[in-house]
Amino acid sequence: MEPFYRTIIGVARVVFAGQGLKFTVTGEEHIPAKGGAVIAINHTGYMDFTYAGLPARAVKRYIRFMAKKDVFVHKISGPMMRAMKHIPVDRAAGGDSYRAAVDALRGGELVGVFPEATISRSFELKEFKSGAARMALESGTPVIPMVIWGSQRVWTKGYPKRLGRTDTPISLAVGEPIAPFEPASEMTALLHTRMEELLRGIQANYEHPAGEYWVPARLGGGAPTLEEANKMDAAEAEAKAARRSKEAGGK
Repeated sequence: MEPFYRTIIGVARVVFAGQGLKFTVTGEEHIPAKGGAVIAINHTGYMDFTYAGLPARAVKRYIRFMAKKDVFVHKISGPMMRAMKHIPVDRAAGGDSYRAAVDALRGGELVGVFPEATISRSFELKEFKSGAARMALESGTPVIPMVIWGSQRVWTKGYPKRLGRTDTPISLAVGEPIAPFEPASEMTALLHTRMEELLRGIQANYEHPAGEYWVPARLGGGAPTLEEANKMDAAEAEAKAARRSKEAGGK
């Protein structure tokens, strides 16, 4: 029993109801009732982690999400994240967060990971990092693919948040567990394929108005293509690096 985490979920459900969010969840039977597992999730919006925990509640379990260290040092969110046993990720010292995640998996926890590492501006699956596969291999636990669709309409990169009542439909699908196998690169490729299949499956039952910013170009929307989005991400990363270098030089 985790009263604090359970209370936060209860509050979140009230907020979701107030927003009129309509959830459709399939495949929750693939979440194990016990034992460790890596939950790999696509990333299209800032609220993804709040929705991704819903399928695990079918077996009354909680997901420990790997999240940026910044969230843990905030005076309000920090104590909450630590109380829910989420795992801080310090990109300057990634080894510590990796080991913490492996330890949690060996301890029988569900660990939530976003293999794309950042929000996809195209809303297509970006290239995956290999961390999910490597953690599964080291801990001897499966990777469970999960996809979310519709969360980008609530709040995503480059667009205003829509946290009021929007009656937005959000679909989640969980796939069959992938037992760990080497090499990690091939396991990562299989995970990407499985998640692509799941994503296209839930997109097929979702209405996509032509030209809307949150609809992928492939489906007639106004979002950039994956190639265009990758160029935008590269330019943003370069600008950030230049800014950090300038700030360091000014000290």
